[in-house]
Amino acid sequence: MVRSTFARTALAVVALCASFGAAAQDQVLNLYSARHYQTDEALYADFTKATGIKINRVDADDAGLLARLRSEGASSPADVILLVDAARIIVADADGLFQPVKSSVLASRIPAQLRGKDDGLGSRWFGFSTRARVIVFNKATVKRDDVDTYEELADPKNKGKVCTRSGSHPYNLSLFGSMYEHLGAQKTEAWLKGVVDNMARAPKGGDTDQIKAVASGECGIALTNSYYLARLLRSEKPEDKAVVEKIEVVFPNQQSWGTHVNIAGGALAKHAKNREAGVKFLEYLSTNSAQAYFANGNNEYPVVPGVKVANPALDAMGAFKAELIPISVVGLNSIRVQQILDRVGYK
Repeated sequence: MVRSTFARTALAVVALCASFGAAAQDQVLNLYSARHYQTDEALYADFTKATGIKINRVDADDAGLLARLRSEGASSPADVILLVDAARIIVADADGLFQPVKSSVLASRIPAQLRGKDDGLGSRWFGFSTRARVIVFNKATVKRDDVDTYEELADPKNKGKVCTRSGSHPYNLSLFGSMYEHLGAQKTEAWLKGVVDNMARAPKGGDTDQIKAVASGECGIALTNSYYLARLLRSEKPEDKAVVEKIEVVFPNQQSWGTHVNIAGGALAKHAKNREAGVKFLEYLSTNSAQAYFANGNNEYPVVPGVKVANPALDAMGAFKAELIPISVVGLNSIRVQQILDRVGYK
């Protein structure tokens, strides 16, 4: 009798330990991230500290992560996907790589135009930070009034002055998708043809390269995402300070529809094995502390209204009016714009 009781007790202890072991194993989040910013390490560490959930991370660019998800299918270990462009988010959503999340926290904190449409089951993706597509110009050779709208990039007065990175890069495709919504297909094509005609050189390099080309006089005008400029503004390197002294920035279209913004966003993977942890992580990214970190750590703009920012570079650039087109619409238009780029020769 004693031996039987002991055996039952031992079995109960084993079962209890197994239960705790399973619970511990559940405290894991498999994250596929296109955010290649070292400053995000503290963001992830803070989440683990607050929740006890360990993050296993796979880093690659947007295209690489999406290709991996498609090839892995239902066996994918991914729980959450972080991407840094609206067009890629929309394509991934259309391909069925995400699942809806019904969260009152996310629905109340993320503005409607910066998250996926809720068809009753929840949104399938959420924007957590934005970056403005701004115009920088050489203040010695270009007048601010000549570059305070995106339309003026195609104006003959700016012939031979414009520099951009590749037209098919997601950051440009997002802007062009926005212009498509504002102008329509025919006028957008004419506008893009005008931008090509005004180029100082063939598209090449990244956004920082465009800023430096303006400072050197190779170009008079360039497009860049705001956080690239903010990095230079915060830099203590003499060569970066020399660049900043020669340029100025414009938030375009302040008298019309506002400056275009793109998003970095996240979604719960279609076949997430750790769904609860994934939802907690997405909700965490909407907290004031995480939102402030996007701004102060990586020079991005928070999406949650009212979050206080302590970033001297963003402060120096000033407040601006952002456009309110739903990011989902911009993403769909970006796909349509690609054919126009081929026709006008925008490489």
